[in-house]
Amino acid sequence: MTSYDYPKHPVVGVGAVVVKEGAILLIRRSKPPRVGEWSLPGGAQELGETVLAATLREVREETAIEAEAVGLIDVVDLIRRDDTDTIEHHYTLIDFALRWVSGDPVAGDDASDARFFQPHQLMELELWSETQRIIDEGLKLVRASTGQP
Repeated sequence: MTSYDYPKHPVVGVGAVVVKEGAILLIRRSKPPRVGEWSLPGGAQELGETVLAATLREVREETAIEAEAVGLIDVVDLIRRDDTDTIEHHYTLIDFALRWVSGDPVAGDDASDARFFQPHQLMELELWSETQRIIDEGLKLVRASTGQP
């Protein structure tokens, strides 16, 4: 059981769609929830930290990638209930689109792997539908920021 199991309040989390030449950075989760699944880099916001600073820090800690903000994608609530209908997890996830600046992906912190994927490779990963939606929206933001269709 983690400190985020059966919370009294929602946990604020951040996520990042990091784009490098059209490819998207993903991590394979090494800790709950969704252990072993590919996901966006991210994690919990720390006290006194802005959500953007938390996003950039989490990307750096989980992947060794430096990135810059393009814009806010969306805010998503992830609420999971156990077999007794008690809330087991409640995350409020704030997702940003980021542009890769430097570095090669190296798994660290909460990740067992980190790498860039081309958009056509994502279907093979069986991502959570909400993760795929956030990636699609993040790609649109990054492309729009560079004038690409």
